[in-house]
Amino acid sequence: MLHEYKTIEKPVENTLLKEKGSKFIGFAFPVNNEAELKNALEKIRTEHPKATHHCYAFRMGLNGENYRANDDGEPSGSAGLPIYNQLLANEITNVLVISVRYYGGTKLGVSGLVKAYKESAKITLEEAQIITKELETEIEIQFQFNQQNLIFTLLSKFEAKVLNFDSQQTAVISARIKLKHKDAITESLNNIQNVVCKIIE
Repeated sequence: MLHEYKTIEKPVENTLLKEKGSKFIGFAFPVNNEAELKNALEKIRTEHPKATHHCYAFRMGLNGENYRANDDGEPSGSAGLPIYNQLLANEITNVLVISVRYYGGTKLGVSGLVKAYKESAKITLEEAQIITKELETEIEIQFQFNQQNLIFTLLSKFEAKVLNFDSQQTAVISARIKLKHKDAITESLNNIQNVVCKIIE
């Protein structure tokens, strides 16, 4: 089972490629869900309302199973697909790449468009910092207040990030843990008396 994936660290904006008078402006955004995807597309459309085309491709999901390539009015397969292929070439997911075109008066033809959109996506991703992210999940643990040192020691051993700590008589902690540690941490917790834990997907 996969526990990590490659993505980009932060957005890359305004890379420029000129081809026979046409300008191709590239953008790349890390995206984790549909809402972030829509916001990024909306932002670029707002910033470039006079552009001839806003072509894009994205991959989301651990294996890039959620993906789309959009030609935005360019000949079919001439824009979105070359952009998408650059995502595949870099083996990254949870990334949106947009190439904004301002038409310069000279038609490029389908092969010229494929080359230009591929190049635009390529130079944009060359500027991105590609990182490996580990999959995480959230865990909620209930325990007696006097067990907190034991629980915190265990969480720190598994590099968990505490999100919330409610210190009542029956204390509750929610924490983010790496997916690869999930079985080990739940097993350790289940071996401690008066402790209840559940994974929140």
